[in-house]
Amino acid sequence: MASVLTVILNWRTPDMTIRSAEAAIAAMTGIEGGIVIVDNDSGDGSEAMLRAAVAERGWDRVRVIQSGRNGGFGAGNNVGIRAGLGAGGRPDHVYLLNSDAFPAADAIRNLLDHMEQHPRTGLAGSFIHGTDDVPHVTGFRFPSVASEFEGGAQTGPISKLMRHAVIPQPIPSQTTPMDWVAGASVMMRQDMLDEIGAFDEGYFLYYEETDLCLRAARAGWRTDYVPASRVAHIGSVSTGMKEWARTPAYWFDSRWRYFRKNHGLGTAVAATLAQLAGLTINRLRVALGSSRRSGGPHFMRDLLAHDIRALATGIRPAAIHPDAASVTKRTT
Repeated sequence: MASVLTVILNWRTPDMTIRSAEAAIAAMTGIEGGIVIVDNDSGDGSEAMLRAAVAERGWDRVRVIQSGRNGGFGAGNNVGIRAGLGAGGRPDHVYLLNSDAFPAADAIRNLLDHMEQHPRTGLAGSFIHGTDDVPHVTGFRFPSVASEFEGGAQTGPISKLMRHAVIPQPIPSQTTPMDWVAGASVMMRQDMLDEIGAFDEGYFLYYEETDLCLRAARAGWRTDYVPASRVAHIGSVSTGMKEWARTPAYWFDSRWRYFRKNHGLGTAVAATLAQLAGLTINRLRVALGSSRRSGGPHFMRDLLAHDIRALATGIRPAAIHPDAASVTKRTT
């Protein structure tokens, strides 16, 4: 029977993390494996609260561990991936669940069944909906120079003409391959992680799952969207994205890293110029009252300033912890 390690990353949301773990325990019924909650160096007493809650509820399938530093989403989840099952056991699959996400009773089982039936699927993402049942778009195309232009312009005629470059994809009713899926609820095959490694810890937040899915695709692994796996998600509780007054520097860091690392310096520069061109069109249309504004306050200026600095400083080497996966070579 295939085993699953569920990893829940906590950063200053202990009460919600307990709710998420409770839903995960129910969804893990009949599945071999366990759950590890990683406190990502919250510094607010979260770890003690989580340990107390697990002990009080008698959750023998759940462990709480400390990351030791807040290295972001990818680094924190890597801590859980490295922890493995109890007594150092190796799971067949790793299931990542956000601390503000709550899987339906059969959500993890449906992902597991899909993975077991499709041996070249490396990642499988869930149908995500809000607590109000409104669907969330969580299946996407990989970013490109063309998508940067379309995303910056955000105008109907351009989006229609460049529909091949639009990153967010329509929500399918049947299982469908995607370039990448959001990391709020995603199952990953351990064999794939053994081959390509876990998350690049050079990303603090954003683009880390995009990067992982791209590496998987380049190694011949597929990413699938599985609508039968349903997960309720509040969204942006730890990141505060909904309340951003201004796009933070780490978002620009992640965007630049993705293009520079995966596609080279020329493409990274072209992607920035393409987005600036699209944003210029958008601002003209906004001034004419015929379009909604793309990007937050000072977005164009911050994007340009960040990427000019990035040209001079470059990026750090891909940071994948050497113990994140026992790298092996596939013979198939």
